[in-house]
Amino acid sequence: MLIENRYRVVWIVGGLVWLGTAAVGLAWMANYANRPGAAADAPVLWPATTIIQRDSHRPTLVMLAHPRCDCTRASLAELAELVERATRRPKTFVVFIHPDGVGDEWEKTDLWRSAKQIPDVTVVRDDNGREARRFGGETSGQTLLYDSAGRLVFSGGATIARGHLGDNPGVAAMLALLEGQPPSRTTSPVFGCSLFSPADAVPSRQTVQR
Repeated sequence: MLIENRYRVVWIVGGLVWLGTAAVGLAWMANYANRPGAAADAPVLWPATTIIQRDSHRPTLVMLAHPRCDCTRASLAELAELVERATRRPKTFVVFIHPDGVGDEWEKTDLWRSAKQIPDVTVVRDDNGREARRFGGETSGQTLLYDSAGRLVFSGGATIARGHLGDNPGVAAMLALLEGQPPSRTTSPVFGCSLFSPADAVPSRQTVQR
């Protein structure tokens, strides 16, 4: 009986430790998923030095992206949804950062290929993050919408949390602007990886293909 009681105590203590560890892990994951990255200090007027050509007859949208950020998968999916739903499509660019010191095709991951499959989207390689810096970007998934006169009308993210799909205030605001309606907001949090972290230059285990 004494041995059985000891085993029972061990199982109870072990169960409590496991539950506590699981709870801490879930709390950390929830906190991480809902913690936004640094917002862009975007120019209020279209930057004159950028190589990206805006459209003077319709809005121009720029998404700054890291090609190896898993969070950006959801941002691209929401961008595809935005392009499909908008009756007045913006001229759209997805700009993938390509740090110095990496292979020539380092940026050509499945995220690159996914972006190229979105209708009417131009994918741009951004050597050493020059374009991201011109647009003040810090976080992958940062989305900037400029009107036909080159004025910034929205700056923010296209997801509700890291890697999460679904209705979100960023996409809702951009859709309203594209429909000529007043948006409920002109900014939203950006959920993604840092564009300029030193670790970004380290090749991942993902197979890179053209």
